[in-house]
Amino acid sequence: MSDFSLPQLLPPAEAAKIVSKSPQSLANDRAQGRGLPYHKLGAKVLYDVRDIAAALEKSRVVPNG
Repeated sequence: MSDFSLPQLLPPAEAAKIVSKSPQSLANDRAQGRGLPYHKLGAKVLYDVRDIAAALEKSRVVPNG
């Protein structure tokens, strides 16, 4: 049997809070083909917390010294 586990998915309003953006900004990013990866289930858009964490880690700045 596989070690597959279902991802934790968040609606745009919750994802937006985590990345300090508005839900409309996330919608604009989706329309422009940029921003966070997302899942589309019918009309529903969901963001994987692992993708959000990866985006935050990529934007991390570690000062010198």
